[in-house]
Amino acid sequence: MAAWAIGLAGACLACLAVLALWRRRDLRADEGEALRLARFQPAAPERFDPQIVADLPEPARRFFHWAIAPNAELFSVAELEMQGQFGMGDKARPGYMPMTARQTLASPHGFVWSMRTGRGLRRLSGSDSGSWTRFWLAGLVPVARYGGTADHRRSAFGRYAAEAVMWTPAAVLPRPGVTWTGIDENSARVTIEHLGMEQAIDLTVDAAGAPVQIAFTRWSNANPEGVWREQPFGAFLSNDQDFSGIRIPTHVEAGNHFGTDAWFPFFVVDVTDLRFPQAGRA
Repeated sequence: MAAWAIGLAGACLACLAVLALWRRRDLRADEGEALRLARFQPAAPERFDPQIVADLPEPARRFFHWAIAPNAELFSVAELEMQGQFGMGDKARPGYMPMTARQTLASPHGFVWSMRTGRGLRRLSGSDSGSWTRFWLAGLVPVARYGGTADHRRSAFGRYAAEAVMWTPAAVLPRPGVTWTGIDENSARVTIEHLGMEQAIDLTVDAAGAPVQIAFTRWSNANPEGVWREQPFGAFLSNDQDFSGIRIPTHVEAGNHFGTDAWFPFFVVDVTDLRFPQAGRA
């Protein structure tokens, strides 16, 4: 074999080794963030007393009575497993691909979401968090790497604040930094504040208190111009299930431009499991 071919092969192997180490570093970061967030779980969680929400607007009170069983432990950090479809295109051509994901959610402190979608050379995997967005093609080629900016943090905060309303109701009980106000007979607004960031989410419930949709204004650049700005985001919610006294909607259809003709539910998932990690786990 010619020397140049040997050199090229060596360079390719070295490149692959660097990419593999880079990918492993990303995976370790995901694991580290999940462990960090799990430590926000209360070591001795309080138990739900309906009096905690007695002074809330009626739709919010109805929601908490539906979502949290009397005397249930108030875990504010959850680990979720989900599967569904992730739209890689737009409304005209959604480009849905099957997806599986796991997530640690610890509002208002953060989240980390690890996802896999596609098959073969079109397999996309990676993670999203309050600090980064990192995705790889076929586990070898980095195709999206950004984060660490004020815009990214603000956008991520909107996401996990809204997901807390859906999936960790104990995290949005009234307290300093979490305020509920009424909108109408079936809707209430929760405003979550943390480290200088603020996000309002409008929750609509049915007669029993089950959440049927959330809607909020999210800081996002998911628009044709690619410009960071406030724009509508929302989701339809259904198929409730109970996990250790916490009831959540497990089917979610979410997307940008909610309530407009441009709405495209790129995130269509079913939560298949929800667990509450122990505080301070190693």
